[in-house]
Amino acid sequence: MSDPQARALNVVCLASYFKGGDFMRECKRHGSRVLLVTKEKFLHEDWPRESLDDIITVRNDADSDLFVHTVTQLARQIRIDRLVALEEFDVINAGLIREHLRLPGMTSAEARIFRDKLAMRDVAQRAGLPVPDFTHVLNYDGLREYMSRVPPPWVMKPRADVSAVGIKKMEHAEQVWRTIDELDRRENLRERSSYYLLERYVAGDVFHVDSLVEDGKVIFAGANAYGRPPMDVAHGGGVFLSYTLEHDGEEQGALLELNQRLVTALGLRHGAAHAEFIKGREDGRFYFLEIAARVGGAYIAEALKAASGIDIWREWANIELAGEEGGYQLPEARREYGGIALSLARQEYPDTSSYMDEEIVYRVKKRHHVGLVVRSAEQERVKELLNTYARRFAEEFVAVAPPLQKAE
Repeated sequence: MSDPQARALNVVCLASYFKGGDFMRECKRHGSRVLLVTKEKFLHEDWPRESLDDIITVRNDADSDLFVHTVTQLARQIRIDRLVALEEFDVINAGLIREHLRLPGMTSAEARIFRDKLAMRDVAQRAGLPVPDFTHVLNYDGLREYMSRVPPPWVMKPRADVSAVGIKKMEHAEQVWRTIDELDRRENLRERSSYYLLERYVAGDVFHVDSLVEDGKVIFAGANAYGRPPMDVAHGGGVFLSYTLEHDGEEQGALLELNQRLVTALGLRHGAAHAEFIKGREDGRFYFLEIAARVGGAYIAEALKAASGIDIWREWANIELAGEEGGYQLPEARREYGGIALSLARQEYPDTSSYMDEEIVYRVKKRHHVGLVVRSAEQERVKELLNTYARRFAEEFVAVAPPLQKAE
């Protein structure tokens, strides 16, 4: 970072879920005043209270207007310099607040592209990126034409939910029409069928690229492969795996190039991004799946740090503090390999003390979760360890919960 500011910056963080501790710690380390806005039910989580000047809560059912009002009241007392959404569900609220208070950063319209799976596909396709054939679940004639042209299976996806929440695989047209009828009977208008898209199901391996962006350029990115597609894990249970791709390999090169094109097309200027791609089993092509303007979940940041030494949460904080004027400098990254094995667990706090490999650099401490992050100079060693842990986790810890139909 550049020299400390003459006046300490006031940084307001929105986090509707418990995450982003390292971001807030880094802001405080640079002398900023850090304030957190979160929901009441997360007040007693293990926030980095030593780095927070205040925690402001909103109701658990708070809507956008309440978030805007809450931060507006805060702005009567302090001059807000940075407003940052640390969680997927906060990016649009943050944009609305910036518009209302005339703060720098992404507007709500710009943020919606990173929350709306239909919008991001449309923008990516127009920019020439490969995307699985898709259509809006809207016009009935358009849906009939799509299903006659694109052979099943298809997946129906909510436009605004995260990960595999609410995704259903469809094998025939009648199943699509029945699902539309079911959705349109929902009381909540935003859960009805026009808030969904239908997409060709592409069988293949899923990859993710996690980035830091400054002035529209990807200045750091890590390309990883999932052990199993996240949708398969969400719907069928089991162990979530992710590991670093071979450095300078063909897959890494192709994904990094696609990722930069995607960031440019969607207009992300500053911050962090998590993008997912699938490599079709039939044609070997990479297809864009989705992108979020945030750090990836499921302890991906810890696996990325294991491989590169770059803490994406902390460096995102430094980019935000540097602001539009710049002055940020990325630390030198190492070229090793990292990975994560993660699962729901039957035990409240699983005991992993019998896992003693020297490559283990982080142990997940979260209720009813078990997870280990590893680091090695050899990719094969990382994959060997993760596969071993997946087998052992299945025997010792794994619990399976029904897939969420909507985010909670």
